[in-house]
Amino acid sequence: MTIGATASPLCTWLFAAYMSTSVAGFAEDIPVSSAPSGRPSGRIRRRNASSKRLAGASWSVKTDVQSRAFSNVCMGAPCASGIAGLGSYLSFESCPEDDSFKNESLVGDVSFFGAGLPALRTKLVQSVRRPVKASAGKASSVATNPVQPVKESIQTKKTATKPRRVVVTGMGVVSSLGHDANTFYANLLEGKSGVSEIENFDCKEFPTRIAGEIKGFDPEGWVARKFARRMDKFMLYLLTAGKKAVVDAGLTEVEMEELDKSRCGVLIGSAMGGMQIFNDAIEALRVSYRKMNPFCVPFATTNMGSAMLAMDLGWMGPNYSISTACATSNFCILSAANHIIRGEADIMLSGGSDAAVIPIGLGGFVACRALSQRNEDPSKASRPWDQGRDGFVMGEGAGVLLLEELEHAKARGAEIYAEFLGGSFSCDAYHTTEPHPDGAGVLLCIEKALADAGVSRHEINYVNAHATSTKAGDLQEYKALMRSFGDNPELRINSTKSMLGHLLGASGAVEAIATVQAIRSGWVHPTINLENPESIVDMNVVVGGKKERLDIKVALSNSFGFGGQNSSILFAPYNQSNEE
Repeated sequence: MTIGATASPLCTWLFAAYMSTSVAGFAEDIPVSSAPSGRPSGRIRRRNASSKRLAGASWSVKTDVQSRAFSNVCMGAPCASGIAGLGSYLSFESCPEDDSFKNESLVGDVSFFGAGLPALRTKLVQSVRRPVKASAGKASSVATNPVQPVKESIQTKKTATKPRRVVVTGMGVVSSLGHDANTFYANLLEGKSGVSEIENFDCKEFPTRIAGEIKGFDPEGWVARKFARRMDKFMLYLLTAGKKAVVDAGLTEVEMEELDKSRCGVLIGSAMGGMQIFNDAIEALRVSYRKMNPFCVPFATTNMGSAMLAMDLGWMGPNYSISTACATSNFCILSAANHIIRGEADIMLSGGSDAAVIPIGLGGFVACRALSQRNEDPSKASRPWDQGRDGFVMGEGAGVLLLEELEHAKARGAEIYAEFLGGSFSCDAYHTTEPHPDGAGVLLCIEKALADAGVSRHEINYVNAHATSTKAGDLQEYKALMRSFGDNPELRINSTKSMLGHLLGASGAVEAIATVQAIRSGWVHPTINLENPESIVDMNVVVGGKKERLDIKVALSNSFGFGGQNSSILFAPYNQSNEE
């Protein structure tokens, strides 16, 4: 019997032993929550009471093994291995069959900005296996004791001595209304529309020929040319917005070198991913597989944008993507903040990016009968809460927030734009595309978000609504908001989508940026095209055609998506006096 003939069965057996012992250990030993939680200091005293008061009366939650968190789950990497952690338990020397893993991979060297993205040359780490001695005619002897983990020099996670607060210190945006946060919000305040006729392709045969399309985008200086030619626009938008957020946060190249990169992560999602790249690959396949772009699969996946940005920055902390349709960005922002609160990271880039204004994207939403057909007057097509609305308008772009642990931000002298308070998710469990008629999922999400943030409903005086300009969705959200906050005379609600259109997975991030800018400036932007509001809409609550002054106490931003995905996140002005 040769070494090669025995090594593979041995590895198989050891893997089975490892899985059986580790699963049993998980079920018996791991607590439901072992990490410290952190919240805004000014509201800590009310958190537990608020959670019980707001959450306990309307629902109960029972936790079991299924609710326990896995620290190494990758939410958007279809090629990731579920047994990646096995290497820390088993150590072997090389086998002959491992030679196949010597090929090059799509992992690159690190550069901050330089020429853009790195050259993709780094090799995969080769598995090392210990040779197995075998005697002819005798079965190999394998120990029956549980496999013990190899001791590693990994620093034990320390429990935080005080709650960790999360603040926003940088913002980056790519949109039809501007490619930096200040220009973007200035145009919103002026009530400008970014919706226009589609120019990127011939759409004269489509019933909808308008979108919030970005004209003449150039990633020069942010993405290397050789990659710019190969990448889908969603990734170009993501990389550009992400790096702009880093620059906006005041992180110079010198400061970047001083960062503990193992505590810096990227969590930027996409609802649609690389649709154009994948579509081009299908067209090439009609001729021959030899014509396909070798990057077509990795550059189409939603997690690759976060991965490529991390490669370019050298950030080795949490890195993945979440895709929850049009609620994607909020899911990413809240999850990124939780990494900081749990002490797993100090800095996280978070948000979303989408570029679906292409034939297959436009055609797909036309087939859903979801889009406005007001082609004769594009700037007036997106009109949330107006009786004349006939569907949403597609948009494209990216929004990225740099979230940072408060003490870390203060230590480096960063400008703090706003504080992130918390948020929550829920599911309608009702319909593929239609909202729940009673708004039950939205109400549940808002109540859970308030409990998580430790704030009362009376503190919310600004809501950046999801409000897409659809018949059912606008009214169901409005009703839920009025049930939650309607007795607050200071409440103001508006819709960013009235000017940008619907950026799908990126919408929550650009709206979060608009929310933070409203906090900073003291101005909330108008909701344009609201000329004939629905009868139930109170125009003393909804911001109409002109911007309004507002001293924001706590702001809430909603994002909902196909499949009944609901998300709410909360921001507030950073108040140093709240520190304990």
